Amino acid sequence: QEQLVESGGGLVQPGGSLRLSCVASGLSFLDNPIGWFRQAPGKEREGVSCLSSMDDATFYADSVKGRFTISRDNANNRTYLQMNNLRPEDTAVYYCATDSYSTYSGGKLLCRTIDFGSWGQGTQVIVSS
Repeated sequence: QEQLVESGGGLVQPGGSLRLSCVASGLSFLDNPIGWFRQAPGKEREGVSCLSSMDDATFYADSVKGRFTISRDNANNRTYLQMNNLRPEDTAVYYCATDSYSTYSGGKLLCRTIDFGSWGQGTQVIVSS
């Protein structure tokens, strides 16, 4: 059974840090693209950061550039999202996702929900004082 399980969410003060983790079972992150997405109440799910399958190309949403870092640990079938200098607007449920191949447009890696077919159940991040 294919499964992605996120962890690491929680309540953090503005300016704080969290590291989200996602472990895969029944499927592999090796040679597959990875994505982190988030969905705030009343908003659509949006791509936060994605990592390609073959050339390590990355995508970061403008709102998180310079603050978030995506990484993969193929040996342990995990992906991480390091989130620094968190802001209240980062509050959302965060999801990891994967698929069989990366999607590009104009040479740039795309990070859209339609590009990913396997999803975790999400982990809640609340940034509040």
